[in-house]
Amino acid sequence: MAAPGQAVGSGAQETCGLDRILEALKLLLSPGGSGSSSLQVTKHDVLLATLKSNLSALEDKFLKDPQWKNLKLLRDEIADKAEWPQNSVDVTWSFTSQTLLLLLCLKETMILLAANFNPGKPNPRTPEVAPALSPDALSISQQKTVQFVLQFVVTLGVCPYLMPGVGVPLRYRTEFGAVVQDVVCFDAAPDATRRLYTSCKALLNVAQHTSLGSLIFCHHFGDIAAGLCQLGFCPTKRKLLTPAEEVLTEEERTLSRGALRDMLDQVYQPLAVRELLILQGGPPQSCTDVKTQMRCRAPAWLRRLCGQLLSERLMRPNGVQAVVRGILEGAGAGAAGGSDAEVTAADWKKCDLIAKILASCPQQSLSPENYYRDICPQVLDLFHFQDKLTARQFQRVATTTFITLSRERPHLAAKYLLQPVLAPLHRCLNTAELSESDMVPGTILVTEEELSRCIEDVFKVYVVGNEPLTVLMDSLLPVLGVLFLLYCFTKQSVSHIRSLCQEILLWILGKLERKKAIASLKGFAGLDKAVPSLHSLCQFRAATQGGIMITIKEAISDEDEDEALYQKVSSEQGRVEHLGDLLSHCQECGLAGDFFIFCLKELTHVASENETELKTEPFSSKSLLELEQHQTLLVEGQERKLLVLQLMAVLCERMSEQIFTNITQVVDFVAATLQRACASLAHQAESTVESQTLSMSMGLVAVMLGGAVQLKSSDFAVLKQLLPLLEKVSNTYPDPVIQELAVDLRITISTHGAFATEAVSMAAQSTLNRKDLEGKIEEQQQTSHERPTDVAHSHLEQQQSHETAPQTGLQSNAPVIPQGVNEPSTTTSQKSGSVTTEQLQEVLLSAYDPQIPTRAAALRTLSHWIEQREAKALEMQEKLLQIFLENLEHEDTFVYLSAIQGVALLSDVYPEKILPDLLAQYDSSKDKHTPETRMKVGEVLMRIVRALGDHPDWSPVLTAASASWVQAILLPQPPE
Repeated sequence: MAAPGQAVGSGAQETCGLDRILEALKLLLSPGGSGSSSLQVTKHDVLLATLKSNLSALEDKFLKDPQWKNLKLLRDEIADKAEWPQNSVDVTWSFTSQTLLLLLCLKETMILLAANFNPGKPNPRTPEVAPALSPDALSISQQKTVQFVLQFVVTLGVCPYLMPGVGVPLRYRTEFGAVVQDVVCFDAAPDATRRLYTSCKALLNVAQHTSLGSLIFCHHFGDIAAGLCQLGFCPTKRKLLTPAEEVLTEEERTLSRGALRDMLDQVYQPLAVRELLILQGGPPQSCTDVKTQMRCRAPAWLRRLCGQLLSERLMRPNGVQAVVRGILEGAGAGAAGGSDAEVTAADWKKCDLIAKILASCPQQSLSPENYYRDICPQVLDLFHFQDKLTARQFQRVATTTFITLSRERPHLAAKYLLQPVLAPLHRCLNTAELSESDMVPGTILVTEEELSRCIEDVFKVYVVGNEPLTVLMDSLLPVLGVLFLLYCFTKQSVSHIRSLCQEILLWILGKLERKKAIASLKGFAGLDKAVPSLHSLCQFRAATQGGIMITIKEAISDEDEDEALYQKVSSEQGRVEHLGDLLSHCQECGLAGDFFIFCLKELTHVASENETELKTEPFSSKSLLELEQHQTLLVEGQERKLLVLQLMAVLCERMSEQIFTNITQVVDFVAATLQRACASLAHQAESTVESQTLSMSMGLVAVMLGGAVQLKSSDFAVLKQLLPLLEKVSNTYPDPVIQELAVDLRITISTHGAFATEAVSMAAQSTLNRKDLEGKIEEQQQTSHERPTDVAHSHLEQQQSHETAPQTGLQSNAPVIPQGVNEPSTTTSQKSGSVTTEQLQEVLLSAYDPQIPTRAAALRTLSHWIEQREAKALEMQEKLLQIFLENLEHEDTFVYLSAIQGVALLSDVYPEKILPDLLAQYDSSKDKHTPETRMKVGEVLMRIVRALGDHPDWSPVLTAASASWVQAILLPQPPE
């Protein structure tokens, strides 16, 4: 819009100061009368009388006071240039017109003062080094006066002339606004539309000065924008109006449209967004007055216009941030991080609403792809704000937009959101093609900041968003291998992204289909080379700021090959251990159990593989290339076998007894065990361990069928998968007991538990007894006081630490000695001297019981009596020694470890008798024993040595015993 009065004379301005203009403005706004009367004069009459009185007082000042002469000349000069009528029958318009003229005088005076200001150069050696204040600066009190004046101008010159539904009606704002609405005379000249045009034009002219513009736009932007929308875009009935009847010309309407767009571009963009939203949809949400809710709805043309203008704000540079701030900054305490629950919930709803707005392509956009190409980078920037007051809400908006766009337009989301987020991880995949410049050793492929930002963004999108959409899952799958290796690297030291990596991996593994999750775990463990992983030339390195970066490996010299090999082996071992740690958090969802069953099946394949299958032809008939390929296959096969064994060891160590979460997993476990047993039989490789494992798994089925678990019809359908395997075991397994149990289990499963033989019940009870025994031993281990001398570092002691109680110090509740398979008979909680001959004989018989739990418990009881110095037990020391030595040769861990404990305790009581006996029985020149038995005796001798310490009386005996034992172990036996 053109600015009136821009070429005014300078003579009046040189002598007219800001104080005089502000005094004139105060005079116009001075209140009239006391405001109260016994006759109850209406507020309308008081307002009109006050306005008339103030206008008359101002004219009197101009005519009578010579000090006001220069201001009068300036006002008249600007009034002559103005294009609107200053006088009207309507007092409110006359008042508004004079106020606008004084504001224009203020603006012109401030511009002239600033132009003539030429401050001297300050002396930097003096304290007064601050720059001189410009003469056009307004004091705080002067700013308040100008704000008061602007409020009057907008209230009298803009708001009364807005159409219904355009802006917030004046009568619904304040009580004074309702009075103003009633005193305005719309029939008097000039026309209401002309008045609105004049007021908006003059205010925009005043706003050309920076300080005055900030006062206008901060408080009255919405009203001026509403007026310009009405002036420039409100449809008119052109067919019914002649050019002479039109209030505004087409040129003025065009100027109004241009002024609106210029003003929108000029102001703080969140403010523009907020005011446009109010114009489009009604009052701000903080207005809860009933009157406000009764206002007219915005007309359709205004809603369309505001939507178009909002879309333009959105598609500008940093438009996303402007829209987000515009909506959130007007939300009160919640937008500033308030703690009120209702306000916070409302703010989250606003965030979700913003996300829907951002994810919807505007109609004026050329194409959805162009829109999302411009918007998506700004959405990603919302993740990276550091301001604590707004960061959470910005991240909520970004995450929700991410999810919404991925759901509605997955192709564009993958292209413009997911690819940029995951780009640092894709850059270092073994499937990526590295340029020659990137392959230089030491090159930083992914910086510390890039990697940290990538992991944080992935966490916010996937874990916080928690929407397992297909496009999100498919995008993350290729980089899971790199993510897992990064997680392993963070476990080596302190890292702020370790927990983020762990949460991302746990989330994706829990949301993936089980087959895909198992396939990913295979890739993590190194069992599936086809799964994308870190490029062979890339490595993780600690960065200078405490983060992690990805670089190209340095060339390995011949001297460093051994070190590189060691690092490779240790990293592979650490990878398996970290995988075990990760799976320990996946037990509730059943993933750990499924992967354990997978590894068990792989172990079955390893056991059943025949190495002759690789030898298809004699070496003499193969070329060198074929031989090399053959050797490579052999090495890879051996590596895979070792890896499977290592995985099984780690899983058995890390997983708890709740690893199986449903019947299906238990059945799969039993099926894998049966398959392994059948494979061992096919290769004639049956072992005691496999026999015990088979017995245990079949006992587990017997326990389920015996009522320990409430089985349904669907569970029996799962159990029927075992029928073919049980039939095969019953036909081929050499042990008749297991054969009979397999047949009986088949019958019980086939009849859905309607028929159960005694063998099934006995197997179930035996399994439960074994579990009870293990639980009691573990309880004793936790409540005992272990002596330092009982801590051994041998291989057998490590096994014992997992499966048995400590060697000494058992205080109470010794194990129960089952008389048969099903029921206990004797306990060992008696005090010293309370053991009867009958009890001792019963325990001695139990030490030869074929049931392993019964035998192990009996040996433990005897050891406990020896430790408690029970007289009747010590009288039979030779018999006890014989029992313990015979049980040393037993294959079951429970049994021979209990025997080792008993011999050690007996030697502690009678070292002068037991040590020579022990040495005599296991002298290599007198008897033949297996190396395993000699190892067990060596364990006994080591415990005796530690228990006796440096006792001088037994040093010769111990030295001779140790030398004889070493000779028995190391020297080969002479042929017979």
